[in-house]
Amino acid sequence: MSFKSSDQIRNEFLEFFNEKEHLIVDSAPVVPKDDPTLLFTNAGMNQFKPIFLGEQEGLKEDDKVWKRAADTQKCIRVSGKHNDLEEVGHDTYHHTLFEMLGNWSFGDYFKEEAIEWAWELLVDRWGLDADRLYATVFEGNEAEGLPADRESIDLWKAKTTISPDHILTFGKKDNFWEMGETGPCGPCSEVHIDLRTDEERAKQPGAELVNMDDPRVMEIWNLVFIQFNRQADGSLVKLPAQHVDTGMGFERVCAVLQKKSSNYDTDVFQPVIQEIAKISDFSYGNETETDIAMRVIADHIRAVSFSIADGASPGNDGRGYVIRRILRRAVRYGWDRLNLKKPFMNKLVFVLADQFKDIFPELEAQKEYVQNVILAEEKSFLKTLGQGIELFNSMIEGNEKISGADAFKLHDTYGFPIDLTQLMAREKGIEVDEEGFNKRMAEQKKRAREAGKFGAKDNGEINWTVLSEGDFEFTGYDELETSSEIRAFAKADENSMILLDKSPFYAESGGQISDTGVLEKDGVIIRISDVQKTPEGYVHITKELPEDLSGTWVAKVDADRRKEIEKHHSATHIMHAALRDILGKHVAQKGSLVAPDRLRFDFSHFEALTQDELNRVEGMVNQKIRENIPLQEERSVPIEQAKERGAMMLFGEKYGESVRVITFDPGFSVELCGGTHVDASGEIGYFRFVTETSVAAGVRRVEAVTGRACDKLIQNEKEKLLSLQIIIGAQKDLVAGVEELIEQNKLLEKELKKVQQQHASDQLGEILNKKKDVTGVELITGTIEGASMDSLKQIGYDALQKTKENSVIVLAASDEEGKVYLMAAVTDDLISKGLKAGSLVSELGRVVGGGGGGQPNLATAGGRYSEKIPEAYTKAEEWIRSHNL
Repeated sequence: MSFKSSDQIRNEFLEFFNEKEHLIVDSAPVVPKDDPTLLFTNAGMNQFKPIFLGEQEGLKEDDKVWKRAADTQKCIRVSGKHNDLEEVGHDTYHHTLFEMLGNWSFGDYFKEEAIEWAWELLVDRWGLDADRLYATVFEGNEAEGLPADRESIDLWKAKTTISPDHILTFGKKDNFWEMGETGPCGPCSEVHIDLRTDEERAKQPGAELVNMDDPRVMEIWNLVFIQFNRQADGSLVKLPAQHVDTGMGFERVCAVLQKKSSNYDTDVFQPVIQEIAKISDFSYGNETETDIAMRVIADHIRAVSFSIADGASPGNDGRGYVIRRILRRAVRYGWDRLNLKKPFMNKLVFVLADQFKDIFPELEAQKEYVQNVILAEEKSFLKTLGQGIELFNSMIEGNEKISGADAFKLHDTYGFPIDLTQLMAREKGIEVDEEGFNKRMAEQKKRAREAGKFGAKDNGEINWTVLSEGDFEFTGYDELETSSEIRAFAKADENSMILLDKSPFYAESGGQISDTGVLEKDGVIIRISDVQKTPEGYVHITKELPEDLSGTWVAKVDADRRKEIEKHHSATHIMHAALRDILGKHVAQKGSLVAPDRLRFDFSHFEALTQDELNRVEGMVNQKIRENIPLQEERSVPIEQAKERGAMMLFGEKYGESVRVITFDPGFSVELCGGTHVDASGEIGYFRFVTETSVAAGVRRVEAVTGRACDKLIQNEKEKLLSLQIIIGAQKDLVAGVEELIEQNKLLEKELKKVQQQHASDQLGEILNKKKDVTGVELITGTIEGASMDSLKQIGYDALQKTKENSVIVLAASDEEGKVYLMAAVTDDLISKGLKAGSLVSELGRVVGGGGGGQPNLATAGGRYSEKIPEAYTKAEEWIRSHNL
């Protein structure tokens, strides 16, 4: 069997199933687009879940519904039951990011073809020794009434040349696959390979080592036969359509086919490992500790790079924190084992991008961005890593355990994720008090939540004058006027603050800004400008307080303002549901603002919305408004009941045992929410998008208006249209009139360009007469007033035509904003002597604060320092002299 590259192996797998009439699909992003339940894509089947769940018939492409598919899927397993992080680098076959080769049947072929084709590819096409292969099959489970998978056993015997004693049966743990506690499931059949020497195989049969965690006898392909549906009561019902879902570890099969004992020795990892060796001056394969470090780094840079390219970024929570943990883990290995004290991970991105540009082009397309994100993260961590390691070493001196307080200090002050501290502790044979660490983390999060709130009565910065004690009651869901008593007051800076026993004023929370209004008593008015939550109650902010605060006050919310806020808040819920309906269920709220004059909504989505998508969302929202859907508000709903009803919840948000549920049509919009809303959707009036932008990688932002703000927007647009109509002429069609003006403008621009070109040519004639001899080369420099980069290039070509030989030409221009344009040209005879325009212009670009490049005969550069153009001419002269012609 001749050597096969990893690219060949991947292509041969895909081509094999293409021959079997499978649609070859792209890998889904490793950051899931349409499954918010997943941090990362961890299996090849993730992108096909809607098909397995019966929500989709198959894959649609070219007006055809495909029932067969194959692909290579990027997967990450670093959390939960699929957590390979601790083994990575220490063994030779676990990875955080790996490729899963797979083929699927959606209610089409089943066990016979799956087994027959697996054998055909492995043995007939790839030439694996049949005597080294084992097939495992589900042995059955009496407790659940599941019979043994006799069908698969018979098919392995009938459709392949496998030895019957190499067909082994195992239980549910190894050979029965389930999507979750409920849903599709079924038996699986795994192919294992025995890679031991003939001598070792003679001493002990491979059958005894299958599923025994021996790295020399390992699984290479899993064939899952999805034929049951697990019910809520635990019973199994046979599915009407049976599916096949297979997964083959790409890195493992490459090691097998390339006859390597380690995945890291294959050409999948060696390009990156050799680059690490080059950067660190350590050779791979000479020493165990440095080899582990190189393997960890080679693995981790893959997970980090592809995650960032697919939309994640290092951060403090969720998948962002997973990326940060993996990156910092690799940086620590580089620091400790390879003496890499400066940023190095970012230097590996270009190697990866080039290696995978044909199969995963997204990294090549974003390699500069990915490199910059990693570089910034490395710089941040390296500032404290050395001190943190010194502190860690002092903490463990004479101790058998790192306290929770010390682990928290390493995390909080030096940026050490807890799993990095645990890893370092394991290397030293000591433990970490994880429970104590978690307790301090919880305390910190609690402090962070309370930070920024107004102080309570005992706050040292605010001296409260307490008039009476008692509980606080918010009445604003039911009324906008409440009779209240002032319990306490205080002054802080320019504002005064009041605590009431009861209040209808909504305090800012959940994205909704606070109410405003007044407190009234016997003609005395206290104007409330803001309301904030504290543990004691709602703090009402005002500019001035009267002397007498006793008695009963009437708290009045600005009703008109509240109504406009309610319109925008209810519209936000309806819009959220519409976004999920049109863009996909991956859409989830990332932030919001609800005000009387606008709403702002940040949500997870991985590309800009098209105008068609915005129009469709807007249309759906307005349709729901016209339906005048009544508000269904429920208070104190048990959290588990709300979950069962599918209420939208914020990812990572902590909820109490009881929640408030806001519904506009149980089949459309159900959300947990503490805000205020209209009584029926028709009160919103009309909804219009204003902007759609990007906030961060994978997060989009829309702003919209309803109610009075929407009326104002439409009125302004109408006035603008009327003004345009007057300018163009009342008799003309508005669009046709504007198009006519644009066309006229283009013609005028062409005329202007001709005049400018003629003017530039006149200037060129003058410049060509001012040649300067520099070591026998004629240097021509000059500034062309008002020239653009395009016209400068054209003038450069004209200059080459006129000078013909022995000339270097440098021309410059700048615009009103100070932007600099440079053009360098070199005649052919000088190019043959080593003078190239691209080399010259890159140096000149640096002089004017920019850069550039181009061809040997003509190249351009841009910059931002127009005052340094004369310096660039001088630099050109120095450059010619440096060539010693």
